[in-house]
Amino acid sequence: MSRVLLLLLLMVIQASAQNSAPYAEPSLATTSTVKSPTSISTEDSEYVIGPEDVLQINVWKEADISGPVPVRPDGKISLPLLSDVQAAGLTPQHLATDITERLKHFITDPRVTVIVTAMNSRRAYIMGQVTRQGAILLVSNLTVLQALSAAGGPAQFANTKKIYILRTEGGKQVKIPFNYASVIKGKTPEQNINLKPGDTIVVP
Repeated sequence: MSRVLLLLLLMVIQASAQNSAPYAEPSLATTSTVKSPTSISTEDSEYVIGPEDVLQINVWKEADISGPVPVRPDGKISLPLLSDVQAAGLTPQHLATDITERLKHFITDPRVTVIVTAMNSRRAYIMGQVTRQGAILLVSNLTVLQALSAAGGPAQFANTKKIYILRTEGGKQVKIPFNYASVIKGKTPEQNINLKPGDTIVVP
């Protein structure tokens, strides 16, 4: 009889432990896939490579000519067998196609992928009466308001109604006004434009 009671007691303890076990949240890694904004591959057709970017060139079964390659200030990269190859101004897909065609003179059926591992060419700048001046990496469609926030916001004595963006278009520098107070109140949302590489936000 005592043996039966012992078994019943063990069953009660086991059931109690299962009910008191903490709820485990599902892992994000198993429920979603997040694409890194700092890595651009041959599948991303819109990104245009620029000087100072860093590329990962992968040639299938050719480790000797695969690896990280910086884009020089003149817009070119250096690769074994091919010497200098123009990279700036091309998308990763177009560059991969160009390298593939060039390698056909040396390798049978080359398969090339290009990944931008550091988008150093996509920079805007902020200067003047802000908490932190300097360069801002444009890893996404960054707006003027977001850039000001990243810089710590306008300083105490900044003239927030006279902020402007300097942008080069067609070889000429244009001045785009930005009224901080008006934008944050929702009165002139059209002024909160997306920044482009080379833009400079000036906070007087």
